[in-house]
Amino acid sequence: MLPLKKYLSIAVVLFLLSCQSEIDEQDANTQGTVTNVSPLTTYLQRVAMVQTVQDNVIDGSSYCTIKLPYTVTVNNQQIAVNTTGDYQKVIDNINANAYDDDIVKIDFPVTMVYYNYIQKLIPNEADFNDLINYWNLYPDLLSKINGLNINYPISINSYNSANQIASSQSITSDQAFFNFIKNLNSSEYISLQYPISITDYNNQTKSISNNLEFENAIKYAIDYCPENNSAALDFAATLTNGSWNIPYYFDDSDKTSSYSGYSFTFNSDKSVVATKGGISEMGQWESTLQYGVRDFKIIFSSSVLGKLNNSWKLFEFNNSQIRLRDVNDSTNYLYFEKK
Repeated sequence: MLPLKKYLSIAVVLFLLSCQSEIDEQDANTQGTVTNVSPLTTYLQRVAMVQTVQDNVIDGSSYCTIKLPYTVTVNNQQIAVNTTGDYQKVIDNINANAYDDDIVKIDFPVTMVYYNYIQKLIPNEADFNDLINYWNLYPDLLSKINGLNINYPISINSYNSANQIASSQSITSDQAFFNFIKNLNSSEYISLQYPISITDYNNQTKSISNNLEFENAIKYAIDYCPENNSAALDFAATLTNGSWNIPYYFDDSDKTSSYSGYSFTFNSDKSVVATKGGISEMGQWESTLQYGVRDFKIIFSSSVLGKLNNSWKLFEFNNSQIRLRDVNDSTNYLYFEKK
């Protein structure tokens, strides 16, 4: 009888990669299978989230949106918001006069739709304010990635190593894709069937041929779609503010557990201190920006921390998350999270 690990490897390769011939097994994270914790999977779920920024002038939150239709009152004028195009009527009213109060008053009750498709009826202004204040407590949640639309349907092959069941299904909407990813468990492997058509924020349709191309398209949207650039942060100032741990490290395989318990403090003199169990090790860090691409280097001398030594490229960051990537023969990832 084949060992379980070998059996699973054969099953995954035969089923999931049947439509992706000549793929190097060492490059699975680039063009083949992914899991519920793979970076591409988490990015795709954010692409598939509810679009919430279009009505920020009304609700003031990028984590929820008001379900159409409803009405608002701006500068004593009632405006019916029946379609997404009606948001512009609100903006035009606000910009029409520099001397009025520009307060947007929502006619309650309304139904709020959260970024994860959950809906909640909000009966009055007090409950609405409580909801917005709640979301404002979490300003650094990694929210929807705007500027990239998937042209459905798409097909996904999956294999569950727990029950050894393989299947394939068609995904026809963002909501279905979001929930599909949400319901994945740690024993499931999935493979997207390429090519996949997307539309970028310039309204250009493009064909995606593999996982790396999809990830690069997402990176492009993060960097260049204005709806994803709500705040201008300084990378060095963010990095040197507080301590960080490593929630995810992938180097040909998931090796996050090797860095459990480590705390990293990056100092403005370009030194970095890694501490675990009361024992500290000093290293160096360096960051440069060339042609819009931020390069980040870490240098440690010990065998464990030295494995982090690399010339990483910044994928995205905010005040509590830093996500780095290295693309060569394979794609590796290093994430830092604020402690």
